[in-house]
Amino acid sequence: MTLAKQRSFTTKTQRKVYRIQAGAQTIALGQQTKIMGIVNVTPDSFSYDGQLKGPDFAHRAVMRAKRLVKRGADIIDVGGESTRPGAKPVGVQEELRRVIPVISALAKWNKVPLSVDTYKADVAEQALDAGAVIINNIMGTKPTKRLIKMVARYNAAIVLMHIKGTPRTMQKNIAYTNVVKDIVSALKHSIDFCLDHGLNRKNIIIDPGIGFGKTVEDNLSIINSLTEFKTLDCPLLLGTSRKSFIGHVLDKEVNNRLYGSLATVAAGIINGAHIVRVHDVKETRQTALITDAIINEG
Repeated sequence: MTLAKQRSFTTKTQRKVYRIQAGAQTIALGQQTKIMGIVNVTPDSFSYDGQLKGPDFAHRAVMRAKRLVKRGADIIDVGGESTRPGAKPVGVQEELRRVIPVISALAKWNKVPLSVDTYKADVAEQALDAGAVIINNIMGTKPTKRLIKMVARYNAAIVLMHIKGTPRTMQKNIAYTNVVKDIVSALKHSIDFCLDHGLNRKNIIIDPGIGFGKTVEDNLSIINSLTEFKTLDCPLLLGTSRKSFIGHVLDKEVNNRLYGSLATVAAGIINGAHIVRVHDVKETRQTALITDAIINEG
C-alpha cells in the first residue's frame, strides 16, 4: 500500500482552538500546547522543589520562574500551599506572605501570564491585584460564590480542577461509579455554577485532577479517556508531572520520574490536553513540540 493510500485511512486527533481571557491578556489554546511551569513557594512540596527556605525565598522563587520561562514556559503557576496527599492547610496570611512578593516581582518583569495556585478568595484577590491573571483552583468542583464573582469582576481566568475530598483526605476511601463519567459530571456542575454567577465560558479551563483522590488505575484511565472531556467545551489542563502513579508504574522515586512524566504529557496532548503543568519545562517543551507536530501534520 502506498503512503498516500495509508494516509487516507488515518484519523488525525484535533484539538478545538480556544481563546481564553485572562485579565487584559488573551491566551490562544489549541494549535500549540502551552507549558505551565511550577514554582512552589512551600517547605513541603511532594517533589522537594519548594523555595521557602531562608529570608531570600522570594528572590530565589523569582529566579526559578525566570529560568523556567527561558526554558520554554508559557505560563508560571505560583503556589504557597502544598497539595500533596495528607498535606495540612496553610493560613491565609502565611500563604499571602509566600506568594504575593513573588507574583508582584514577576508581574513587573511582565514576560508571561501568571497563575496563582489557590482556592482561597482572599489570596486570589490579592494575587490578582499583584498581577496574576489566572486562579488555579484545586477545589474546582466546589468553588465559592465569592471566589467566582471576584474572578468575573477581574475578568480573570480560572482553572476548575476536580478533587475528591481535600488534600488531607483525598486518598482515603476512593470510590467512583465510573471515574471519567463522574469527573465529567462534577466539572459540568461546576462550569454551570460559574456561568450562573457571572463568569464567562471564555474564562474557564478544566483539569481532571490527576492524583487528587484517584487510584493509579483511575489516573491511567483518565489520561486514556481525555477525549471524553470535550463535551464540556472548555480547554483542558493536565497535571501529571512527577506524580506517584508514575512512580508506581515505573518503581521510581519522585526525582527519577522525568521519562514517565514526558510519556504522560505526550499521551495527554494526543488525547486533547491544551496546557500541561510541569516541573521539567525544557524537556516537556521538546516533547510537546514534536507531539504537536505529529497531531497537526497535514
